[in-house]
Amino acid sequence: MTSLPTPDTDALAHSGRLSAHLRAEIQASDDAAIPFSRFMELALYAPGLGYYSAGASKFGEEGDFVTAPELGPVFAACTAEALAPVMQQVGPEGLFLELGGGTGAFAEVALKRLTELDALPDRYAILEPSAQLRQRQRERLQRRLPPPLFDLVEWVDGPFPHDWEGVLFANEVIDALPTPRFAIVDGQVHEEFVVIDEAGDGHGFARITRPADAFLTNAVRHIEQRLERRLPDGYRSELLPQLPYWIQAVSGGMKRGAMLFVDYGYPRGEYYLPERSDGTLRAFYRQRMHADPMLWPGLQDLTASVDFTALAEAGVGAGFDFAGYCSQASFLMGNGLAGVLERIERIADEGERLRRTEEVKKLTLPSAMGERFQVMGFEKDVEFGTAFLAGDLSFRL
Repeated sequence: MTSLPTPDTDALAHSGRLSAHLRAEIQASDDAAIPFSRFMELALYAPGLGYYSAGASKFGEEGDFVTAPELGPVFAACTAEALAPVMQQVGPEGLFLELGGGTGAFAEVALKRLTELDALPDRYAILEPSAQLRQRQRERLQRRLPPPLFDLVEWVDGPFPHDWEGVLFANEVIDALPTPRFAIVDGQVHEEFVVIDEAGDGHGFARITRPADAFLTNAVRHIEQRLERRLPDGYRSELLPQLPYWIQAVSGGMKRGAMLFVDYGYPRGEYYLPERSDGTLRAFYRQRMHADPMLWPGLQDLTASVDFTALAEAGVGAGFDFAGYCSQASFLMGNGLAGVLERIERIADEGERLRRTEEVKKLTLPSAMGERFQVMGFEKDVEFGTAFLAGDLSFRL
């Protein structure tokens, strides 16, 4: 932990307020413990205090991580190219729902590219839980979009409550869903809980395990059944048994259209490999990854990799057809990257040309984001499968 930069006084005070909130909830619980998933939920989303709800800078070089849209326009331009045929199929009244929104970088480029492709939605909605990020997105889009395009954008507090047609897009969202953690103890499924531990390593919290309820136990046994092997004693990891319900909730009343998810993760057989015996949970602070999720609550991002097999099951279970699954590199190459590279080669400014070339490398090289990030799509009464033809990996699911 010595390699992490120390937060300033104000940041530590903010974290202290969230820690006090967490301790109060733990003390108020029946058995002085809360599930780790609840700890993660509060650490990320507690109103005014959680990492995504408060005002800390999160994106870019001064934040805690860099997402694909923040690198430059390439990712959003190619993604818009993949989604444009869906918008054309559903027609001019189609809606576009982006979950999260970062700095607004994706929406800016996507709307411009959808205009060029004659595939504009009737409305572009951003579901963003952070008031600070909403304001940042609004300022950016108002500054950089022409008024007719900016007028299409709206911010919503939840999924569409009515029947709709169009596109749902989520980049690096599922990894931040509060996840239960499980452990195998004497052959039985236990769940990780968080308790107060003033005598511990200084942050005042500790993780313990207790016998899991039937819901989590059945979810773990389902994984073992599909793996055709039992997880050994001492094995710990994450799963999202609530993922099917979340997919149903965010897609709402979508009657026709497509869903597209981009995130880092693995198919189930790789997610629960024997050597990955402590799961995939990690924390990010100032571009540094570390393994203590309870350090400085509210100041660091907490994430767990996505089980893409579980995502496929959840999407199909929500009434969609599976459209495809591939690496981010393959997805970009199959959806307009060649044209982007041609345009980059024609950039006169050498510095800008090098920046865009470096952006493409970060997005596509296996050593960077190209293989680690993966893309999965679902369709309902539209054709979306062509977006995944370059390097389809569905056989790995």
